[in-house]
Amino acid sequence: MTKFRNAVLVAALAVFAISQFVGGKAATSAQSAQTQTGKISYAPIPGGDYKIDPPHSVIGFSIRHYEINWVEGRFKDFDGVIHFDDSDITKSSVEFKAKIASIDTGVAARDNHLRTPDFFDAAKYPEMTFKSVRVERKGKDGYILHGDFTLKEVTKRLAIPFTIAGAIKDPRGNTRFGIEAHTKIDRRDFNVGQGKAMEGGGLDIGNEVTINLLLEALKPAPKAPASGGQ
Repeated sequence: MTKFRNAVLVAALAVFAISQFVGGKAATSAQSAQTQTGKISYAPIPGGDYKIDPPHSVIGFSIRHYEINWVEGRFKDFDGVIHFDDSDITKSSVEFKAKIASIDTGVAARDNHLRTPDFFDAAKYPEMTFKSVRVERKGKDGYILHGDFTLKEVTKRLAIPFTIAGAIKDPRGNTRFGIEAHTKIDRRDFNVGQGKAMEGGGLDIGNEVTINLLLEALKPAPKAPASGGQ
């Protein structure tokens, strides 16, 4: 028993020492980076049409599992367009669509099941879409995007709170800005699966789904005029 307690004590001390070293290094690096770069100053976002950049964006979701944990997933194949009105952001608009078959929760068997008629029925309903109808200001830095979300041929009006970060110029001269948005929907409204009641109460799969949108909007740099030759 004494040997067991000693082993536990040694392990605890080792974990503590490593965490202090790693945490200290990470903190030092972060502070150094902050000191070197200083405060970020975003430029005003130029008006115009932007494409959502899939490699740097996430259309994700999370749902309660057995009332004790969360399962997260995302749709990997999507595209969208944002029209940004720099004179009046409330006149801006957003449209996007995502391929249902691109669902990814990190478990192939679960993803295949989600594609069946038990849930999304990807063969019959291959896409989900969103089209905004208006943008509303909310407080000093927030906004609410109102629009029609369609899934399995069911359309519901959603109100999606969001914030904006940007703009910046990337090394290629493209203009980029970021959007972060979160909202909740009830999957029963769109006929996506059925939760089973558990003996102790609750459902094996929750009805409420949290939608997490982390989007990067991209406006390509103007093309340089072709040089004339003699």
